[in-house]
Amino acid sequence: MRKGPGFRLAAFFSLPLAALCALLLCAPLAPAQDSARQKLDSEYQSAVSKYEAGQYTQAAAQLEGLLPHAPDSYAMHELLGLIYAALADDGKALTHLEAAVRLKPDSPEARTNLAAALAHAGKMELAGDQFRKALDLEPQDYQANHNLGEFLIQSGKLADALPYLKRAQQIDPASYDNGYDLAMAEFLTGSLAAARQQVQHLLATRNTGELHNLLGQVDEKDGKFVEAANDFETAAHLDPSEDNLFYWGSELLLHRTYEPAIEVFEQASQRYPKSARLTIGLGLALDLRGKYDEAVKALIAAADLDPSDARCYIYLSKAFDNSPAQADAVIQRFRRYAELEPGNGLAQYYYAMSLWKGKRAEDAGTNLPAVQSLLERAIALDGSLAEAQVQLGNLYADQHEYAKSIPFYARALELNPNLADAHYRLGQDYVHTGLKDQAQKEFEVYQKLRAEHLAEVDKERAEVQQFVYAEKAGSSPKP
Repeated sequence: MRKGPGFRLAAFFSLPLAALCALLLCAPLAPAQDSARQKLDSEYQSAVSKYEAGQYTQAAAQLEGLLPHAPDSYAMHELLGLIYAALADDGKALTHLEAAVRLKPDSPEARTNLAAALAHAGKMELAGDQFRKALDLEPQDYQANHNLGEFLIQSGKLADALPYLKRAQQIDPASYDNGYDLAMAEFLTGSLAAARQQVQHLLATRNTGELHNLLGQVDEKDGKFVEAANDFETAAHLDPSEDNLFYWGSELLLHRTYEPAIEVFEQASQRYPKSARLTIGLGLALDLRGKYDEAVKALIAAADLDPSDARCYIYLSKAFDNSPAQADAVIQRFRRYAELEPGNGLAQYYYAMSLWKGKRAEDAGTNLPAVQSLLERAIALDGSLAEAQVQLGNLYADQHEYAKSIPFYARALELNPNLADAHYRLGQDYVHTGLKDQAQKEFEVYQKLRAEHLAEVDKERAEVQQFVYAEKAGSSPKP
């Protein structure tokens, strides 16, 4: 089971059935003949068989019927706890697992199973206590150290998990899962050399795609970009999973090798046709390569894969600037997004701009009332959208209504004083209204910002980084 950024976390619950059966036979029972005891044991064995076969409800019913005959049986309480845990009945699972711990407080397995049930029920502090008690009982046990390390990872305490994962690795150097978790935790806590050494140690005995993927992440963070690209390529060849293909294509994107990135994303999208992020990656690579019509087509497809996914709309909006040929299809997607997200100011802004861009070539006046209404709605929903303020200013300025446009430019520059175009347009409006001194100041700021502006290629790199790192973190890009 995967948890968090690539960790390999195993289930904690354990069931030493042979030991439980032996415990049942010597458990204190209500007075009965030997034949009754044998019948009880036979029914218990039947319940165990049902549990092993996944027939949890039947196993629970059978054990509940047996429990009154052996109320102090550790084996029965432990097995019932595990069964109810499998049924996701946290309350009953805890009741029986707590009873098992009371009956056998020195059992590491009982402590571990109770800890796992407490964690599943969201009682993390109590769960941590039980994992630590299990470790106290067997401080040199691989599983006890590994379990506590995994629990701390799940709790987001990576630095605290490291000593336990390291100890588990010392006890069992051949453990792949613990070794992988250790390498990932070292990577995420910034110990790049240690993470690389641990991955290479694992690769010596097990050549897997996920190890090369992790090595690629380590190399990328360490500034070894050529090595990282090779690592991700190897990972994708060994295991052409969606993740591995995405990482490979993304690495190529980050370093502006657009044609190879297009090829990777095209093949990946064909292999995983329902993956929005792979299709977005293809659209972004095509756009940066200057293949605007194809980029828009890919990004439209990404929007159709998941219409409520905000990730592709920022890139579709930018690609659409260079490819108005598919205006109707683009407008339709932005309209749908705005309807799906009526309280999202950015969605309303995108729809407004798609209408405005899409119809300018046909008729400069087409849809202007709708554009104005959408921009006003976007600002009402999100007053921090500086670009919406600029565009509403542009709309009024284009109609020579400078008294209306100037406040919008001014507000946009309050939100973001580095908007060069807003300074320029505000300067123009001041010229039209006779405020030449103020206009000159705005033009000077505009010229300064243009001179300081990053090269276009660096702007592209920042845009790619925003997509890649947001996707790897599982979040959405921001405007």
